[in-house]
Amino acid sequence: MHMFRRTRLLLLMALAAIVGAVGIAFYVQRASLARHAPSRPSLLPTDTNAAAQSWVYTKAEGGLTKVEVRAKNFRQVANVVELDGVELKLFSRDGKDFDYVKSAKARFDQAQGTLYSEGDVEITMGVPADKARAGRLVSIRSSGVTFEAATGKVQTDRAASFGFENGNGKCVGAAYDPSVRELIMKSAVELNWSGRGPDSAPMKIEAGELFYKELNSAVDLRGWSRLTRGSTVLDAADSYVTLKDGTIERVEALKARGAERAPGRTLDYQADKLLLEFTPKGEMRKATGNANARVLAVTDSARTEVTGDRVDLEFEALDRESTLKQALATGKAVLESAPVPRKGRGLAETRRLSSEVVLMKMRTGGREVERMETHAPGRLEFLPNQPGQRRRTLDAERMQLEYAADNTPKLFTASKASTRTEPKKKDEPPMLTRSDDFKAEFDDRGELARIEQWNNFRYEEGGRRGRSDRATLDQAKALITLDRNARFQDAAGSVAADRIDVAQNTGDLVAEGNVVSTRMPEQKAKSSSAMLSSEEPMEGRARRMTTADRNRRIRYEGSAVVWQGSNRLSGEAIDINRAERKLSARGKVRTQFADERSPTAGGPQGKAAVPARAPAFVVVEASALDYNEADRIAHYTGGARLMRPGMDVRAAEIRAFLNDSSADSTLDRAIADGGVRILRTDGGRTLNGTSEHAEYYAAEQKIVLTGGQPVLDDSSRGVTRGRELTYLAKDDKLLVNGAERAPVISDIRRSRK
Repeated sequence: MHMFRRTRLLLLMALAAIVGAVGIAFYVQRASLARHAPSRPSLLPTDTNAAAQSWVYTKAEGGLTKVEVRAKNFRQVANVVELDGVELKLFSRDGKDFDYVKSAKARFDQAQGTLYSEGDVEITMGVPADKARAGRLVSIRSSGVTFEAATGKVQTDRAASFGFENGNGKCVGAAYDPSVRELIMKSAVELNWSGRGPDSAPMKIEAGELFYKELNSAVDLRGWSRLTRGSTVLDAADSYVTLKDGTIERVEALKARGAERAPGRTLDYQADKLLLEFTPKGEMRKATGNANARVLAVTDSARTEVTGDRVDLEFEALDRESTLKQALATGKAVLESAPVPRKGRGLAETRRLSSEVVLMKMRTGGREVERMETHAPGRLEFLPNQPGQRRRTLDAERMQLEYAADNTPKLFTASKASTRTEPKKKDEPPMLTRSDDFKAEFDDRGELARIEQWNNFRYEEGGRRGRSDRATLDQAKALITLDRNARFQDAAGSVAADRIDVAQNTGDLVAEGNVVSTRMPEQKAKSSSAMLSSEEPMEGRARRMTTADRNRRIRYEGSAVVWQGSNRLSGEAIDINRAERKLSARGKVRTQFADERSPTAGGPQGKAAVPARAPAFVVVEASALDYNEADRIAHYTGGARLMRPGMDVRAAEIRAFLNDSSADSTLDRAIADGGVRILRTDGGRTLNGTSEHAEYYAAEQKIVLTGGQPVLDDSSRGVTRGRELTYLAKDDKLLVNGAERAPVISDIRRSRK
């Protein structure tokens, strides 16, 4: 860019040529000829006022030559002075070098005060006065050059070419105004800089019109402009170039579009206002786009676009090229990264990140994204590119997405996050989550593999709700894990536990640690009993709980307890099949049912009724239980014991026949087999019966003993034996082999004092 500063000398050379050769030389020469006139020469042509050959004019100050003008021929015709073979030297202040102007012909119009050269004009700047100087000298070539003596302005409408130490240039039409030290290149401007040092790539500037303002070290490109450096091209409307030490320091461009092309990657950027900053070697250091800013980076694996009110790009020099280091978008910023189709590899989702501040950092070489992050609240969207993928949206205060090789997402983190995952089917509800902290991990293909959320996690999917201190989503298994203070609920009920695993597709779950559950009653159930009531919810508690078949099968394990109202079942393991209306329990099984509905007594008028007496319960203990709601039979095995007020039945197994839930009594009858022992108490009286088979009928208060050798020991009446013993408690009667008879008294019972 030294060329621009030195081009002003074109004016000075022209000015000196005119003033010295025409103004001063003409008048001084005429006076000298008059004083020292020799004998008269031959007459001049009638149209010629004066003429001379090998004419020389010099001017000195302080002992140093300042101006030297030579012309092979000098002729004045009227008010026009014609010079042939003009050579002009304008010396520097110290006289060590000069600028040299050479022209075949020049004409000076005294009336107009202009000097005009029709032919070629060659200007060489910085010529050493005593010896040759290393390096290339600045030179300018043109024709049709006009110089104004009064203002010192120089201009031409013809092609002009420039040569300088670090490059060259050309244009059509040029003008220079020494008063403001401004050079104008009027059209078809082309400048080439080779840069500084062997590592600098050349830069080419093209424009419709160029204004070089030497005082400001600035170049104003108007109409249109283009900057080309290696694989980088910038097109713009108007541009403003700032120079420093002869090199381009910055470029301000309007309606600008830039492009960088390299093997395996392309970079395009644009903005209504674009500022480019360069290193001393001419490498792009930074680019700032304002208003409608956009950056598009395309590699073999991804297409990444950044938009915003403002985008700041930082570059680093690599192999004489400026490669993108990072992009910072502010003001309605959006960063979208879409995978590029590759053979044998499915497309991952497109990722769209929006915020007021979005930062994208590149790996060395500018081909791969290293990290994307927001510095303000924002939104990340995962947009499906193939069947099976679900659209996901995440809103958070801060976000960061880290990439592995090939622009493949690796890890995403966020704070104060809320997510929305759209369903695969339109009629299904979306999944919503929120938490203070969020982390997502991706597989080698860039597919979402695992999500982890913690601190105040909340979950919602249609009728499903969940919460916990921490939660994870296994994408491949479609499994949600709620960890620590976990709670989950759906239309079937709710579960609280230390940890809950929920299958997204079915809603089935596994709960572990301090499990507490509530399962809503089956409203569609046609039958109902104390064991599986369709009128009341079923509460449960265990160390572990699992559901299957879309919550139709439930299993409680580890000190399990389930209850409905006052009815209660406990065991080491309890299985409930809601679809088939079956129930089973294993290990220390114990059931408790309200034997009779609590009768009430009416109170005074206007007051609620009060219970007449406490409810009675039927309690059965066994090693195992199997229940079928279809016949309402509870089968207790492995050593069973049935207890109700005033009666205790023990046997190897007991079948309890339950009434419909609308009946006044829970128990209809019970059948015991294997080593049966029945103990009945009534006040101070006891009846102790034994047999291999026994039947108890609750409504009739009837006990039937059969099998083996039935024995009934009545503390008041003695011992009775028979093939079949039937005791009617309401009537206090004993039937032996189907006939009523008095008890056999085996011995006299005496009270002990």
